[in-house]
Amino acid sequence: MTGDAAAEAVTCTGLAYAFGGTKAVDGLDLTVREGEVFGLLGPNGAGKTTAIRCITTLLPVPPGMVGVFGHDAARDRMAVRRLLGYVPQQLSADAGLTGRENVDLFARVFDVPRRERAERVAQALAAVDLADAADRLASTYSGGMVRRLELAQALVSAPRLLILDEPTIGLDPIARTSVWEHIEAVRAATGMTVLVTTHYMDEADHYCDRVGLMHRGRVRALGTPVELRRGLGERRRAEGTADADTLPTLEDVFRDVAGSGLDDESGDFRDVRSTRRTAHRVG
Repeated sequence: MTGDAAAEAVTCTGLAYAFGGTKAVDGLDLTVREGEVFGLLGPNGAGKTTAIRCITTLLPVPPGMVGVFGHDAARDRMAVRRLLGYVPQQLSADAGLTGRENVDLFARVFDVPRRERAERVAQALAAVDLADAADRLASTYSGGMVRRLELAQALVSAPRLLILDEPTIGLDPIARTSVWEHIEAVRAATGMTVLVTTHYMDEADHYCDRVGLMHRGRVRALGTPVELRRGLGERRRAEGTADADTLPTLEDVFRDVAGSGLDDESGDFRDVRSTRRTAHRVG
């Protein structure tokens, strides 16, 4: 991928992925602009996490389907991985290590040069306000601190693209705000692009420049939160189902796009178990 594609952080073109006979992602077309915070929203089972795993090269895809800063995710897997920081939904911090040791481990995994490693680890911990707790075991951290530690792990390689899968799941409102404040501070300082999934519509409305509402493997609505809310409001007023002074919320837009599919096809037992386990461990 070259030319104009290199100006975009992420491009998905007809992205498809199936588990057996089940299509998790079904012809996904998506572009994430460089420098923006993009929210990928949708119910459980919509295909968000599968799409992210394809973008991060954790799942194999044919050439031409996924590009990251102009690099094809099939042909240039290592080049793509060097550009990424990834915080998965499942916890990745090791409770038996200190905060510093956790981040140092990720620095080694992402091949941060030895001569730069200690400074980069310290910078990542400072960026998420964990410098004072760096030498404590992660098992002593609160839920919000654990999520910030995982953010430091993702930031230590100085990624151009930070991918966050449900980064604030199970956290109280104060901890959620703290995590987002640190994300915003790093983004402002580095120009980093952020791709995030979340079920908290208030987060998406407040922090995302654009959002894509995904349902049954495809993006069904795309735009800024204001554009999506205004569009639904205009349609409802045209249909006579809302008054002129009522502006729908992003949650209303979510329900409008995906409401018909919020049934027992949305995710499976493993999705529920994984989500509850993560929420319990950070709670």
